[in-house]
Amino acid sequence: MPDSGIVKYLVKLRFEVDGVVERADVIGAIFGQTEGLFGPEMNLNELQKSWKVGRIEINLESKNDRTRGEVIIPMSTDIGTAALIAAAVESVDKVGPCSARFNVGQIEDVRAVKRKQIVDRAKLIVRDWSSKTSSEGENLLKDVTESTKRAKVVNYGLENLPAGPGVYSSELVYLVEGRADVVLFLRAGIENVVALEGTSIPDSVIELGKKKRLIAVLDGDRGGELIEKELAQVMKVEKVIHAPQGKEVEDLTPIDVINMLKAEKVDMPAVQKRQRSAEAAAPASHPADEADEPVVVKTRELYANLNGTLEAILLDQGLQEIGRFPISELVQKMEGTSGALYLIFDGIVTQRLVESATRVGVKGIIGHRTGELGQVPDDVRIGTFRDLGLE
Repeated sequence: MPDSGIVKYLVKLRFEVDGVVERADVIGAIFGQTEGLFGPEMNLNELQKSWKVGRIEINLESKNDRTRGEVIIPMSTDIGTAALIAAAVESVDKVGPCSARFNVGQIEDVRAVKRKQIVDRAKLIVRDWSSKTSSEGENLLKDVTESTKRAKVVNYGLENLPAGPGVYSSELVYLVEGRADVVLFLRAGIENVVALEGTSIPDSVIELGKKKRLIAVLDGDRGGELIEKELAQVMKVEKVIHAPQGKEVEDLTPIDVINMLKAEKVDMPAVQKRQRSAEAAAPASHPADEADEPVVVKTRELYANLNGTLEAILLDQGLQEIGRFPISELVQKMEGTSGALYLIFDGIVTQRLVESATRVGVKGIIGHRTGELGQVPDDVRIGTFRDLGLE
């Protein structure tokens, strides 16, 4: 059908011919046997000239001396004319010298299909618009909700070894001694960890070593030394790190774990980006900085009355409270407050929040945990309640 024609209906018929015929034979039979049935204005030739009938498509297959196929006639007429043409084609009983049978399958309303496609597309457009125009408060509340969703210990392998969910997806996995060590790593935001649960190396861990990089983090005692020797006999690990002499890994704090890995110059692609950001900037990790210690003390004082409130507190240079707002109003209120130097709040430290806070001069941010952070100014410190041992 010419581009200016608008298809309204597709008339579809099935046919069967007692013999082998070709498309040209079927087309000839349709035009020849319907010509003159209802006057010249209803001939298919005339309807095509006036763009009311498009190019007729024939799909067929010949097999075992029979030909079967489908006829599709695009039409821009009213439904009555489309039905009349369908009935006329159905009356065709010969194709060439062979007997034939045509049956109307359906008359498809192309506009109905197009309307459904338009409605479905409109729904997607509205959904996309809604997600992009959600308020700052809604996004912050979502971040706060996500902060309560800590990673949980999962089971790994046939031995049901305690592990973090990252053991399945990360290219680097940390081997620790027991479940308590796994829990500690999860508190530090490191989810790519699995416990050995004894001095005998589980088969699942041996198989894991064939597919992934492994780093062992063991206790600083005799037991840790025995496990190191056992590992050396049955598999290859990239590095073995021990807790300080006489200490077990589970006795460490989350920030101790992060600092220990950093001190060993471990390449940690699987440690969450948020942890690297927090580890690099958290006030608790810089005890030598005299300005940090008062902030830590003040945060510990505020924590009990702040945790679970979905609120944020702004402090000035003297650590005096100059504003306390609901999370949903934080960005707006913060931009209207002068003299804010520290932000302590019951939520997740996101890149968007860091950018908003630094615009008004905030130099220290402490929350439940950090999201994926990009660029953080060198003079801005970011920490979490976990870093301070509050969670």
